[in-house]
Amino acid sequence: MFHVTSSRNRESLFAHGLDWRLMGVSCGITGSDAPVQAGCFLCIDETEVNWFVRTNNTGGPVDVWEVDGVGVQELVRSPEGHWYLPTTVPPARLKLVHADVPPPR
Repeated sequence: MFHVTSSRNRESLFAHGLDWRLMGVSCGITGSDAPVQAGCFLCIDETEVNWFVRTNNTGGPVDVWEVDGVGVQELVRSPEGHWYLPTTVPPARLKLVHADVPPPR
């Protein structure tokens, strides 16, 4: 699994992991200023990762994080058709795999 977020959130993810309740340093990947769901959006494959990277509406670069220890059965599909995990993910289960991916042109 993977999570795409603004690079401005990097320090928070290293310190707190994925927690939608801490959203505030940067807007969501689609430009939302508040959590869209009570959970963390995850990508199950590279196609979804690429879609979220291309959708980047954060005003700056994004990071791609690998999320360990999550099974597909734990995910919930949002009304928009994207998968999210309705729990937090501790920092020990995250690995930064792509840093500062530039916004689309």
